[in-house]
Amino acid sequence: MNHSQWKTRRTRKLLGESVEESSAYVEAGYAFALGQAVHDRRTELGLSQTELARRAGMTQSQISGIEGGNSVPTLPLLTRLAKALDASLTIDLDGDTSAFAFTAHDGGDPGDLQPGPVCAGPTA
Repeated sequence: MNHSQWKTRRTRKLLGESVEESSAYVEAGYAFALGQAVHDRRTELGLSQTELARRAGMTQSQISGIEGGNSVPTLPLLTRLAKALDASLTIDLDGDTSAFAFTAHDGGDPGDLQPGPVCAGPTA
C-alpha cells in the first residue's frame, strides 16, 4: 500500500469501511475508559490520588497508572477501589461496546459512563 492509499482508522470508520482492531487496541480502550471512570469519581469526591491510594491500600503511582490507562487492576483491586470511592462499580461489556461507571452508595448520581472501544465484528 502506498501513502496515497493509506487511510486512518477513523477515516475508514467514517466511510463505513470495516476496521479490524487488534486485541491490544481493544484492551487499551478498556483500560483508558476504566481509568477515566476512576478519575471522574475521585475528583467528584475531591480526593487526591494520594488520598485515594491511602483509602484503597495502594500507592499513588498505582492510582496514577490506573487513571492513565497504563494498568488494568485485578478484580480484588477493583473491589478495594470501589470501596475507597464509596461507590459500586458497574462494568458493562456487551458485544461491541463497553462502559464503566461508579455509582455513589448514598444514592447520588452515577459516574459518567466511559465508553470503551467499539469493536467491529466480522462482516458477512
